[in-house]
Amino acid sequence: MLAEHKLKLLQDLVRSSTKEELVWINGFLAGVLMNCHDQPALASTAAPATAAAPVAAPVESKPTVSKITIAYGTETGNSKKLATDLAAKAKKSGIQAKVVSLDQYRLNDLAKEEYFFTIISTQGEGEPPATAKKFYDHIHQNGFKLPQIKFGVLALGDTSYPLFCKAGEDVDQQLQKLGGQRVVNLIKCDTDYQGDADGWFSQVLHSLTTTTSSNGTASVGAVVTAKKPTGKKVYNGSIITNVNLNDRGSQKATHHIEIVADELEYQPGDSIGIVPENAPAIVDSIIAVTRIDSKKTVSFRNESHTVLELLKKKLNIAYLPERVVKQYASIVKQDIPETKISLLDLLKIYPVNNAAQFEEVIGILEPITPRLYSISSSPNAHSGEVHITVARDNFKVNGEVKHGLASNFLAELPVDGSLEFYVHKNNQFRLPAEDKDVIMIGPGTGIAPFRSFIAERDAAGASGRNWLFFGDQHFTTDFLYQTEIQNWIQTGVLTKVNVAFSRDQKSKIYVQHKMLENAKAFYEWLQNGAYVYICGAKEPMSVDVEYTILQIIERFGSKSSAQAVEYLSQLKEEGRFLKDVY
Repeated sequence: MLAEHKLKLLQDLVRSSTKEELVWINGFLAGVLMNCHDQPALASTAAPATAAAPVAAPVESKPTVSKITIAYGTETGNSKKLATDLAAKAKKSGIQAKVVSLDQYRLNDLAKEEYFFTIISTQGEGEPPATAKKFYDHIHQNGFKLPQIKFGVLALGDTSYPLFCKAGEDVDQQLQKLGGQRVVNLIKCDTDYQGDADGWFSQVLHSLTTTTSSNGTASVGAVVTAKKPTGKKVYNGSIITNVNLNDRGSQKATHHIEIVADELEYQPGDSIGIVPENAPAIVDSIIAVTRIDSKKTVSFRNESHTVLELLKKKLNIAYLPERVVKQYASIVKQDIPETKISLLDLLKIYPVNNAAQFEEVIGILEPITPRLYSISSSPNAHSGEVHITVARDNFKVNGEVKHGLASNFLAELPVDGSLEFYVHKNNQFRLPAEDKDVIMIGPGTGIAPFRSFIAERDAAGASGRNWLFFGDQHFTTDFLYQTEIQNWIQTGVLTKVNVAFSRDQKSKIYVQHKMLENAKAFYEWLQNGAYVYICGAKEPMSVDVEYTILQIIERFGSKSSAQAVEYLSQLKEEGRFLKDVY
């Protein structure tokens, strides 16, 4: 720690220096540190001038490589943004960087790469994103060697999931197994990833750069080490509203749930993460079938819990992944097909021998995976509250009605009941400046973030225009948030609204049909700088909507198919075409 007078001198110097001067100072200090090693301070402020140690020569950082490849695999766009950021920083350092999505990457080029850096997210149960699946399979299955490659991996994930950053870990390990040389260590980033990513960037650039003083002496700068994930802030909320938005006669049940919690912090576009609890009836059946003492305390992942607590709140017993079924088969010593199946069904078909063997089974089970729900409230319009819009999932298996674990858990929550949750940031789905126009396309529960957007823009008095496309099955029973939407039209917050109810006529009508009916105005909004947002089902909805937008651009922009694709790509590059689909 510097003495106060020295700190003031340093602060004055930093404040009065240009960016270029600060870069020079940084290099100068690196040279000083290189020369002094563990020796005493170079000079005391009280020492005479003749006693001062020689001052190190200014240093200059020079890249030791001329080009690198940065490949990204992403679902939400975070990896792409980080890859672009790294490429820009590499270019400033004199290094040419080729940025490519892993689904566009030519796999044959991997054997030619010298410096290869990849930024990859993890989805679901430890899987790579769809855009990286081809690359992931290629490096794991083809049995080749890559002795020439020097690589680094930045993994994005969510610490709430049991297989945190698993896809990134797998890629890092496999590139090393193929003979590659790791030039920077794997760094695993949680959802609040920017600080960790910046640290990784610094390490990458340091590994590609040799700092040389004017007398030719090599100098090594400090490597930034990313912090370990610290976990998320968990809120303990209280349910104040839980109502079904669908009217009587609907085939659906969509619950609007309002939660209050202290010191809430979120932005429109964010989600909340919830770990649902298993249904008590299923838990009781498992305890009965295995004859285990529900009050017995057992260890699971270095923590002690009762069997009842584990089965109810901690363990995934709804649908076991194939890898767990395989381990179960080994414990009970039976030949079991590798398939997804509930623990209760597995126990009924291939029972354990006794309670002791079931304790062994508990050890191979995985934690319940959090579910994410788009926030449908505005921090400015609904202070201290967070709202979500949940479609209750009911389906049949062999004629038996089944319920989605999380949606059923949430739908059953009573008013005044408690709920733990965390905020999942989504920096790739944010509102633009208040004077910008927005087009929101959100059928079904895809309306959720747009309720947040509209309420936020209303509260802020934003001058930009707002256009909403909404759709569902029937006007009379499935028009979610109808009263609010009508009020926003009347007050002018919503400039335009187009709705599509697919089952109210013989031919099904969806939001993309309403877009085509308003195609000329849609293109004019795009030309005037509007931002387009899509939320809801990934397939087929978001695919159909994107194809429709290309048709609109082609027709009303008088463009060829290729030019329309280029136009839409430009919107994406400008951050004006954003999706939150599932």
